[in-house]
Amino acid sequence: MSRTITSRTATSRTTSFRSAYDQALARWPLPVEAVDVPTPYGVTRVNSFGPVDAAAPPVVLLPGGGASSAGWGACAAAGLGRDRRVHAVDLVGEPGLSVPAPGRPVRRVGDLAAWLDALLDGLDGLTGLVGGPVTLAGHSYGAWIAAHVAARRPRRFDRLVLLDPTRVFAGLRPGYVLRALPMLVRPTPTRVRSFLAWETGGAALDPVWTRLQEAAAAFPAVRPVTGPRPDLARLGGLPVEVEVEVLFAGRARCHDPGRAAAAARRALPGARVDVLPGVSHHALPLTAAAEIARRLAAPVSRRSASGPS
Repeated sequence: MSRTITSRTATSRTTSFRSAYDQALARWPLPVEAVDVPTPYGVTRVNSFGPVDAAAPPVVLLPGGGASSAGWGACAAAGLGRDRRVHAVDLVGEPGLSVPAPGRPVRRVGDLAAWLDALLDGLDGLTGLVGGPVTLAGHSYGAWIAAHVAARRPRRFDRLVLLDPTRVFAGLRPGYVLRALPMLVRPTPTRVRSFLAWETGGAALDPVWTRLQEAAAAFPAVRPVTGPRPDLARLGGLPVEVEVEVLFAGRARCHDPGRAAAAARRALPGARVDVLPGVSHHALPLTAAAEIARRLAAPVSRRSASGPS
């Protein structure tokens, strides 16, 4: 997919996105440290917050497709970052402040794994904030990435948290794809607004969050990485010290949440798998922020004792 726009229009749209991005970050309750981490695939922007000297392993957050790190603000406001250092990532090639490397696009799942490896190494080298294993959490497309990477690099993580993962345990519903297609082919703020209203069932949404989603429509389009589902046999065979949690949105339209949860339980018998009622897919980091923050803040040992549910 390509777009031809004038330089003036491109500048205006970029300015609009940056304004919405900065406005969203300005509302976070904790000081945010912006770090630009060089990787072979480009410079990755990471917005970090929470105590630098936290004893618990840090949390790395991957946003969904078409979203950015600034969309995790509600989770920060709900207490995420109070006791753990959190690194919210702008995916290379997706909306945000990461800058892809010329001639080195992220095209395959292997590229994503290499990129995340380099990012974690870079964070450790630049800030000394990562060190050992980290908690890796992702939403939607970010959860698909997280599942692929954890299956390939299990020793880097102490916990894997998948937030309504798409194309991991179930395919996309055809009706959802058809409804999203106009927005994907030619995204505009109006189309994004209309799609979110449909997908969330007309729920009242934070206008700052909504403006950020609409402004992302103007971001230069880059083809996202596609490919097979993650290797569920590898995920099911993760080391016992790696906790796995999967949280599905009960009102998701992208897939059948009940069937997806059942598939997750079959594939990952040692994981905690839950369906959160009354929550839509795209607004999950906003409307389920308190639940997400609670889960990510809890120590690993405490939940491993409770077992899956």
